Amino acid sequence: MPTEPIHLKGITWNHSRGFVPMAATAQRFSELNPTVNITWEKRSLQQFADESIQQLAERFDLLVIDHPWAGFAARTGSILPLDEYLPASFLADQQANTVGHSFESYSFNGHQWALPIDAATPVAASRPDLLAQHGLTLPETFADLLALADRGLVAFSLIPIDTLMSFYMYCCSLGEDPCQREDEVVSEAVGIQALQLFRELASKVAPACFHRNPIQTYEAMTQTDALAYCPFAYGYSNYARRGYARRPLHFHDMVSLTPGGLRLRSTLGGTGLAISAECAEVETAVRYAEFVASPACQQTLYFDNGGQPGHLSAWQDEHVNAQSSNYFTATLPALQRAFLRPRYHGHMFFQDHAGEPVRQYLMNGGDERTLLRELNDLYVKSRTMA
Repeated sequence: MPTEPIHLKGITWNHSRGFVPMAATAQRFSELNPTVNITWEKRSLQQFADESIQQLAERFDLLVIDHPWAGFAARTGSILPLDEYLPASFLADQQANTVGHSFESYSFNGHQWALPIDAATPVAASRPDLLAQHGLTLPETFADLLALADRGLVAFSLIPIDTLMSFYMYCCSLGEDPCQREDEVVSEAVGIQALQLFRELASKVAPACFHRNPIQTYEAMTQTDALAYCPFAYGYSNYARRGYARRPLHFHDMVSLTPGGLRLRSTLGGTGLAISAECAEVETAVRYAEFVASPACQQTLYFDNGGQPGHLSAWQDEHVNAQSSNYFTATLPALQRAFLRPRYHGHMFFQDHAGEPVRQYLMNGGDERTLLRELNDLYVKSRTMA
């Protein structure tokens, strides 16, 4: 008697890095399991950051999620605690081979809410051909970066969410991780210095940067010959691969604030694969998640179809690096030290509302103390949300 077909629906984000590897792994998993059919839909990068996973979990079995949702997931029970379904040995391997804090980023309240299938943090990117054309080398310090920006060759993402993540980066790089206390985002002294450094650089880039996300920044760098360097934006290995863009990018670690000092410490991103609590075929969904996150898949099928793996073995793999101008080995130090932002239940409210005031300050100036008080008010409110 033929087995009834199993259908699973997934939701991811609409970039080659987000959609294509999921479609490819679903296709191969179905070939290995002929009674299983997995279809993936996609949403915009902004929807990916904004739309509640509780709403998505009502409509989809599989979800590619952003790790700040971990606290929300733990509170609402909208996705499954994978530690109750996956073998302990598999999770131990995932933890041992985490890229930076990627595995930990989906852990909350003693449970693992997603598998880190994708790892990212802001890193630097360049057009080596344009730097050579201008007789320039990569900047090493913040002063070098300002000088390069004065020549009109620098761009980075300054939409609200990326602005907030970069503000976190400046705070971390000045020696103070943000959001560690209950009543303030960061100390006034560090906050003022971070904002002033940020505005000094932001004042030297084109206004278009205030309307671009990282993808749009990289498209501007590769589709035109006006921009030679991006000092920090969430990395996309796709742009380092042959044939993906008009001109390839090379990716690097970031500059240091001072000569001989520590390099900038950016804010961890990446994505995780989660399973809806509403999924009717949990066993199959778990087997698929294990397949996608496995080192064998991450090093080959997942990467070869545009994915940016979350398993350390893929980042260190010779084939993976050969196909991406050594994107992974070049940027791994930045991933390993990246700041893990808060994931408590209310932090998404803060993340959604705190970027725009910082962006307005970067565009128009203003009093840093007033801005920090506004951020603190939003932060305190977020910590008391039910």
